[in-house]
Amino acid sequence: MNTTDRVPLYQKVQEYIRELIDTEGLKEGDRIPTEKELMERFNVSKITVVNALSGLANEKIITRVPGRGSFVSGREAEEPAEAPAPQAQPSASASEARSGESGARTGIIGLVMPSIYDYFAIRLLEGVRKTLEAKGYRSVILLSGGVLEKEKEAIKTLKDIGAEGLLVFPVDEEQYNEEILAMKFSGFPFVLMDRYLPGVETNYIASDGRLGTSLAVDHLWELGHREIAICSDSPLQTVTVQERIEGYMNALKNKEALINPAHIITDFSVDSLKDAESHPLYRYIKNRMATAYITLNGRLGVQIYQMARQAGLSVPEDLSIVSFDDPTSIVEEFSIFTHIKQFEYEMGCRAAENLLDVIRQGGGRGIKYVKTLIEPELVVRQTSGPPRA
Repeated sequence: MNTTDRVPLYQKVQEYIRELIDTEGLKEGDRIPTEKELMERFNVSKITVVNALSGLANEKIITRVPGRGSFVSGREAEEPAEAPAPQAQPSASASEARSGESGARTGIIGLVMPSIYDYFAIRLLEGVRKTLEAKGYRSVILLSGGVLEKEKEAIKTLKDIGAEGLLVFPVDEEQYNEEILAMKFSGFPFVLMDRYLPGVETNYIASDGRLGTSLAVDHLWELGHREIAICSDSPLQTVTVQERIEGYMNALKNKEALINPAHIITDFSVDSLKDAESHPLYRYIKNRMATAYITLNGRLGVQIYQMARQAGLSVPEDLSIVSFDDPTSIVEEFSIFTHIKQFEYEMGCRAAENLLDVIRQGGGRGIKYVKTLIEPELVVRQTSGPPRA
C-alpha cells in the first residue's frame, strides 16, 4: 500500500491550504476556501474539515471568524524575532499559578462530566480520584449538564486555572466540541471517557457496549425470552447508545431472530412516576408487549421495575430486566438487579493512569493514541428469570 494512502483526510486538507497560501501568495486577511467548498473538493464530512481548520488555527496559520469564514493569519509569529533579553526565572509560586497548558507543574487534573446522578458516575470518579491522589495530584470537577456550550466553558475554565491535563466524559452530538479538537492539535493532554468522537483519533477508554448488550440478549434468550426490548432514555443518540443497540441487533441476527423495531424504545424520558399510567412506556409494559427489557442505564432499570409493579406485574415472573450498571447498591453482594457490570471504578483508574502517561510524555502531539475497551461482565441476580408459560 502506498504510504500516502494512510495520510488522514484532515491532513490532506491542511496540506492543500498551506500549499494554496504559498503558491497563490495569499496575504494576511485573505479568505481561504469555505468549509462547504473544502467538503466538496475532498468529498469529506464537515467534521473532517473542522478538524483540519482547527489545527491550522491553532498553529496561527489561519484565523476563523464565526459567521464569516477563515482567513490567512499574519506571518509575524512564524518569523524569528530578535532574541529577547534574559529574564529572571519565576518563583515557584508564580510558576504554579501559570496555566497547565504552559507546561508548569500545578498538580491539578480537570474532570468534565455531564452529571453525577448514578452509581456509574460515582464509581468512575472514585477510581479517578484515588489514582490521582496516589500520584500526588488533585482533581477539579466541572459538570456540563450534557450541554455542549457548558462543556466548552468547562474545558476553558479548567485550562485557565492551570490543569495539567483533562479527563472528559464528552457530550455526544453531531456538532463536535472544537475545544476538544483544539486540545488534540495543540498537544494538550486529555483522555476521553465512556464516549469518543467518531473520525477523530484521541486517547479514550470505554466499556465494550456491543459486547454488553450481546451478553444481555444471550442470557435472556437462554432463559426462553423471545420478545426482548431495549430501552434508552438518553436525550441524544450518543455513540454509546448506538453501539449498544448495534450489539442488541447483532445478537438477535446471530440467533436468526426477526428484529422488531417496536422493541427498540428510545426518544423518551421518565421525569416522575406519579403519573406513570399516562406514560407510553407504562402502557407498553402493562400490555405485555415484551417479556424482557434491557435498559441502557441503571436508573431506567429501576423505573421499569417500578412501572411493572404499578401495572400489577411481578419481576421476574412476568417481566425480566437486565440493566447496564448496578442501580441499587454500592455493595455488589446486596444488588437485586441482573446487570451488565462495566467495571467503572477500573475504568476511572485506567483513564487517570493513561492521562498521567500522556503528561509524562510531554503532551498529546506525536504520541500513539491509546484506545482501551474494557470487557463487561454479566452479573445474574433477581430481576431475570424464565417467562411465564
